[in-house]
Amino acid sequence: MYNTEDPQVLAARDGVKPSCVVLPSQGSGSTLGFLLQRFPLVARSTWMERMARSEVIDEFGRPVHSDTPFLQGLRVYYYREVAAEPEVPFEAQVLYQDAHIVVVDKPHFLPVVPGGRYLQNTLLVRLKKQLDLPDLSPVHRIDRDTAGLVLFSVQREDRGAYQALFRERTVDKTYEAIAPWNPALVFPRTYESRMAESGNFIRMQEVPGAGNSFTHMQLLEHNQRWGRYRLSPISGKRHQLRVHMASLGIGLKGDGLYPQVEDVPEGDFSRPLMLLAQTLQFKDPLTGIQHQFASQRSLGRLPV
Repeated sequence: MYNTEDPQVLAARDGVKPSCVVLPSQGSGSTLGFLLQRFPLVARSTWMERMARSEVIDEFGRPVHSDTPFLQGLRVYYYREVAAEPEVPFEAQVLYQDAHIVVVDKPHFLPVVPGGRYLQNTLLVRLKKQLDLPDLSPVHRIDRDTAGLVLFSVQREDRGAYQALFRERTVDKTYEAIAPWNPALVFPRTYESRMAESGNFIRMQEVPGAGNSFTHMQLLEHNQRWGRYRLSPISGKRHQLRVHMASLGIGLKGDGLYPQVEDVPEGDFSRPLMLLAQTLQFKDPLTGIQHQFASQRSLGRLPV
């Protein structure tokens, strides 16, 4: 890093801050060459058009051109563009707001932050516009497929204090899930495994080694086929609950990423993932308030 301050070299556009990429510690040639290699799906002509509009800027506010040399560790800012963004016809509900935090009840299918094909149809961008809070930032994230509670920090200078709550595991979180019932599995139980990224950048996998992911599981009710479970993650690995349930042979209903029960076609809003971030409890590190939040959403009755 050359400039340790947030340079603000490009203003937010339509509620979205510019994206940032850091040039690696090894490399040579031009910055454009690195961008083409780093983002193979973005055409050279697209980068040239952005540069012509002065929309590719380094951390010192200098425009990046096609012949700008590669400089190790330099941050480069640019605007993400999405050609055809899918619509997400569901709205989030703000449950709580003060000077420091916002707590939101997210619907299924809505991503928390921009990424991939989603930009405007994300929880963060919608909230920035709705609440007029340009520095709003999620303190933690849940999957696009998961519904329920998400905590946001209002001010940049407060963000670290709230992130520390999750890093130090002083936040109590519970999830509700619907998955197959297997009479051979005994509950309550604590599931432990070692999780790591897989060859597929989206999916996680379990690997040999000491456990780094832990989930407490309770069975709340069941019929002949399905059960309702309360899942309490002790750690916070990506897709942890989905992976742990699938590893027990009871993958969550509606999960197309770890398909143990059924495969959900892309864009099918009729079969949401049956996972709800249901409760969130923590002591506010700035105000001292003991917060307790509960989702107003429901997974409905058990299927038959």
